[in-house]
Amino acid sequence: MAFTVQDIQDLRARTGVGMMDCKKALTETNGDMEKAIEYLREKGIATAAKKQGRIASEGVVDSYIHMGGKVGVLVEVNCETDFVARGDVFKNFVHDVALQIAAARPSYVNKEEVPTSELEHEKEILKAQALNEGKPAAIVDRMVEGRVQKFYKDVCLLEQDFVKDPSMTIAQLLNETISKTGEKITIRRFVRYEMGEGLEKKVDNFAQEINDQVAKMKTNA
Repeated sequence: MAFTVQDIQDLRARTGVGMMDCKKALTETNGDMEKAIEYLREKGIATAAKKQGRIASEGVVDSYIHMGGKVGVLVEVNCETDFVARGDVFKNFVHDVALQIAAARPSYVNKEEVPTSELEHEKEILKAQALNEGKPAAIVDRMVEGRVQKFYKDVCLLEQDFVKDPSMTIAQLLNETISKTGEKITIRRFVRYEMGEGLEKKVDNFAQEINDQVAKMKTNA
């Protein structure tokens, strides 16, 4: 079954979900509106979108210290009630977020936090790279937009693949947790410290070390 732009807009109006997620849902369900709504609910996306207007002022500040004290992370994650904040589902999510920050080195929580000046500078670099590669000028802008998405995955926490399960992003993990708890959850802010940062030193692959550590935990479980 085909669907139109109006169908996408209608689905967005009914669920509060972004246009791209609505388009994907309709694609996955062959344009069936009701099945698309079910699809979004199953993925936790519709639940998350409906809760965005709520106030999330409870939560926790969690920390993660990498083995040997090489990397330290503090992250604040908010929810609506102290009851959820004290629950295992929420606590495990927050700890996974701290682990992600330690391993993947994001600079921002989401795309909206990236300064316009930094984004424009990155686009200029990407455009120059594409032209230097001999790419036709007519397709350079499309190439730049594609590479900007890769840039977002590097610097934005919510866009990154989850280090413990690369089949999902942190945004998807967040939506899944919102669905489980029934509350609005937001990752408000974080800070990451790396021992000797800014000093000349040997480069360590912390992401690989953390992945190895996770693998050991699964083996011992």
